[in-house]
Amino acid sequence: MNASVASLLGYGFLLGWSVAWPPGPINAEIARRSLARGFWAGYGVCAGASFGDAIWALLVALGIGVLLEARFARSLMGAVSIVLLLALAWVFLRGAWRCLTAAPAEAAAPARFDGGRASFLLGLTMALTSPWNLAFWLAAVGRPELTRYGTGAVLVVAAAVIAGALTWGVIWASANALLHRNLGGGAKRAWTIFVDLATGLLMLWFAATSALRLVG
Repeated sequence: MNASVASLLGYGFLLGWSVAWPPGPINAEIARRSLARGFWAGYGVCAGASFGDAIWALLVALGIGVLLEARFARSLMGAVSIVLLLALAWVFLRGAWRCLTAAPAEAAAPARFDGGRASFLLGLTMALTSPWNLAFWLAAVGRPELTRYGTGAVLVVAAAVIAGALTWGVIWASANALLHRNLGGGAKRAWTIFVDLATGLLMLWFAATSALRLVG
């Protein structure tokens, strides 16, 4: 490894930060869960997605990721990702409807789907089933100018990318959890309905754009 560890860490952290903050299904779900159940429910999605990214990064570093770049593998992963997005859209739209039509006490009841363990598993599944995540890792740490430094350098960059994403997750989940904490009962219920509805529609949009990209 000829490149300095500091330069590899800086490159990876900035890369992880830059790809973590733009709007996407994972950020939408972090916001929804943080607003509905607090920081850990939302941050669990980020942690699960980061663990999934770590798996992709390891596969790319070992050279296995290239095998999954085949058209059939990408199509299969894309199809699974789209089905997952559609399922999430259904869950969120149904949740918005139930919250709208239920009594206030019933609407505020905790949902098992929004728990910390479910959040982690959802983030992990979303990361592992996304062909775009694989494409990112192949582009980010599979570049010849980086791989020539050796597997150690690739793993350092990958760790820094994940650290950057986890740092962004702390900020994003905290901001939404603080908003949740400062809302009153009626306002919290109305906001929950709005967030579930908006997230469900966003998931539909992400599914549609993913399908277009997959076909294209």
